[in-house]
Amino acid sequence: MSAALKVTRPGLFDTVQDLGRIGFMALGMPTAGAMDRVALRLANALCGNPPGTAGLEIGVMGPDLLVEADSVRIALVGPLSPALIEAPDAPSKPLESDRTHLLKRGQMLKVGMVEGSSTAYLAVAGGFALPAFMGSLSTYARAGVGGFQGRKLAQGDALPLAREQAPPGNERKLGQPFDYGSGPVCIVWGPQDDQFSARGRRTFTESDYRVSKEADRMGIRFEGPTIEHAVSVDKGGADIISDGIGPGAIQVPGAGLPIVLLADRQTVGGYPKIATVASVDLPRLGRLLPGQTVRFAAVTVEEAEQLRRDQEARIERALAGFAAARPPGGIDLVRLYEENLIDGIVYERDQALR
Repeated sequence: MSAALKVTRPGLFDTVQDLGRIGFMALGMPTAGAMDRVALRLANALCGNPPGTAGLEIGVMGPDLLVEADSVRIALVGPLSPALIEAPDAPSKPLESDRTHLLKRGQMLKVGMVEGSSTAYLAVAGGFALPAFMGSLSTYARAGVGGFQGRKLAQGDALPLAREQAPPGNERKLGQPFDYGSGPVCIVWGPQDDQFSARGRRTFTESDYRVSKEADRMGIRFEGPTIEHAVSVDKGGADIISDGIGPGAIQVPGAGLPIVLLADRQTVGGYPKIATVASVDLPRLGRLLPGQTVRFAAVTVEEAEQLRRDQEARIERALAGFAAARPPGGIDLVRLYEENLIDGIVYERDQALR
């Protein structure tokens, strides 16, 4: 019997993603990959997987998954409120996120809603037994390639597991929630910032922009003050010869409102790009929900590189700071052993003898 997680109820947009399909943009193939690469890395590390192992990206609301394996160790990372049903007709028991859980055959994991964010992640120890496409398991749904049959999960799907049972080991959790940073989203000007007037550039960095309902894995359209092009739109100021589009590129078409392009972005485009989001803040954008607001702030290339190095140092500290996690409803033996129980018993005895 092959091991699998069976989808008994799908979420809104759950896809298999790894760190992306690298090296094929020249052939017109987008990178895809996790919107929040930090959370996927943390989930994989909790499970003992290499960083690039594919996991399940949970979009807004997660699925219900039936365990069809002797056992499986999963890690959930993100603002989730999952629950476990241990047997048919049994009541659900709440689980914690940002940690691992050992699940057994016949149990049902209800991943639940993603609260205050658009994405969360589920990793499994050993990963999924799925074929790679162009060297990656990342789902690119627009082309129907990668992941599980090139699409989001649907009822009845069985995600095959690479392991028949969970590896030995204790459960682990994040020492504390990862700090993604706050404040304005950092951007580096260009490559076509000269296509915009000085007033347009000031508008862009001095205004609040709200995430519109047109936000998905391809990109985010923002609402707010319009950004002035250097040449009027009717004279072609909003057009350039199509060129390559990197992660976080910010296009401004004729309407004057910015579009930040993300994991499933097209490989080339013909609108001028006023700036590019610094890589340190791409995971923050991958978590935004419609209606949330951001402000953009320009930094130099050198500053952006330092910010990314600082973030990598925070990730390494988070990986080194994993703590033991007790089983749901069980005794935290690690904390129990750390307490001075003998001293407490002697104290209570002396008090009783007085």
